[in-house]
Amino acid sequence: MPILNVMSERVLIDKYGRQLNYLRLSVTDRCNFRCYYCMPEEGIDFARRKDLMTFDEMLYLSSVFCKLGVSKIRITGGEPFVRNGIMPFLRKLSQTDNLKEITVTSNGTLSERYQAELLQIGIRKINISLDSLSRERFAQITRRDNFDGVYASIFKLLDSGFDIKLNCVVAENKNIQDIIPFIELTKNYALSVRFLEEMPFNGSDGSQVQSDWDYKRIYEYVAGQYTDINRLISDANSTSVNYKIPGYAGSFGIIPSFSRTFCGTCNRIRLSATGELRTCLYGPPVVNLRDVLRKGVSAADLEQEIIQAVSQRERDGYAAELASQGDIHTSMSVLGG
Repeated sequence: MPILNVMSERVLIDKYGRQLNYLRLSVTDRCNFRCYYCMPEEGIDFARRKDLMTFDEMLYLSSVFCKLGVSKIRITGGEPFVRNGIMPFLRKLSQTDNLKEITVTSNGTLSERYQAELLQIGIRKINISLDSLSRERFAQITRRDNFDGVYASIFKLLDSGFDIKLNCVVAENKNIQDIIPFIELTKNYALSVRFLEEMPFNGSDGSQVQSDWDYKRIYEYVAGQYTDINRLISDANSTSVNYKIPGYAGSFGIIPSFSRTFCGTCNRIRLSATGELRTCLYGPPVVNLRDVLRKGVSAADLEQEIIQAVSQRERDGYAAELASQGDIHTSMSVLGG
């Protein structure tokens, strides 16, 4: 499939006038962890190979999105680096016209082995999911004993010049005692730790998450330990409210992922490894672009399909959740984070 290289005057704007210029692209639903908040311990019914988009299809769709104003793509999973062929794909993706930045979200088990090639491609920003600084709690949360390797890889990536963010999902009886140690990690290391509210995307059919640890309580907990906290100026589309302890090399942020206070400025759109396009994490898929693509539609018709889907985006995550009719328990590894 040819890569489109002519900038379109059309951009992705929803009915509330918000432009979407940030694509989260999942390259696989598979992962070598089984984090309790992401999927059941026994795993999920992973997509068949024929149902996954090929890398050529992903490249073509990425070029279409960039033609429509997308300038940043985050590669997600599952765990992106478990899919064979990921590095040649990233190299080709980096050559896409109008694409200014590629970032990656990983669990840190495999990203280190690719660090030289990632730097060569120009990918320097990696988000690593890490929910505890305790080997025992890490194993309980991920259901895997990989803490030592993940922890060591963080500092190797930092030493190599990567911009590292650690994502920590906060939950009662799981890792509250790790919050302050995470912040103390930023004392000597120029990394960012972001604390996320727990969300109901674990692939089970249970009830919604009902956590007392919302963004307000997380901040109050931190403020109870530090007398001086500086709030940082964040980008207009940032999902996190960011802070810094004076004198510390790094920073920390809090993401109200369940409270959804950032919906009004959200500029994200999500494409799953099987082609499902979501205009909101809490909403249902609005179109399957894999199916549209495999019908052999023209580039113009494909653009129009995407533009139409985006134009109907709901006002916020609560309205999107209502549209999903309560069916929001899909595994995060399927949604792509």
